Amino acid sequence: MITTNRIPAVRDFSVNGMTAWFAELDARDLLFHPDESPETLISMDSGRPCFTPTEVAALTSTIDRLFALHGDEVYEAAYPLFMARMGIKPDA
Repeated sequence: MITTNRIPAVRDFSVNGMTAWFAELDARDLLFHPDESPETLISMDSGRPCFTPTEVAALTSTIDRLFALHGDEVYEAAYPLFMARMGIKPDA
């Protein structure tokens, strides 16, 4: 069985790299709130888990490292993407 790795690799763990990673998750329709545990996320369409166990491990490891390196800047990196997904334009 061939499986596809849907989780993008972080190219670098700088703030810019983190922002690019969240943007890539968003482009792949995989964006989730960094406080959510990926293993608990269920697809509303199918009722099945959004991520495989391998994907959960990759996401959890990456998010944990991003928080260790950047703290609350993780939220700031993801915030504009969430706002855009909801059709809300942040104040300029």
